[in-house]
Amino acid sequence: MPTNNFVDEIHELNLAYLLLAQRLINEDRGSAKFRLKINDEMADLIQELNARQLTRLSRVNQLLCHFGHDSAEHLRQLTHNPREQGLAQFHASLLMASRPAVSSAAEG
Repeated sequence: MPTNNFVDEIHELNLAYLLLAQRLINEDRGSAKFRLKINDEMADLIQELNARQLTRLSRVNQLLCHFGHDSAEHLRQLTHNPREQGLAQFHASLLMASRPAVSSAAEG
């Protein structure tokens, strides 16, 4: 696949991610901050972006979203979970929630 196709797909994914993030923040700010692992300042910024700014930001050549865990072991636990289906989603939620949220103090 040519590099240009990858870049186009990154742009599309970034825009979809930003639109979803903005919608989550608008509907349930607390839950959005938890799910997106962002702080108040970042939530404010994303919420205030207009369509032109969202589009401009989405056109960076790097993914704006990232895996919720830095550890391959956590992802392995999510994908190779032998638990009953009813508990698997709960277990996955606990694992994903275990990654600490970004704090304002840590960013400065």
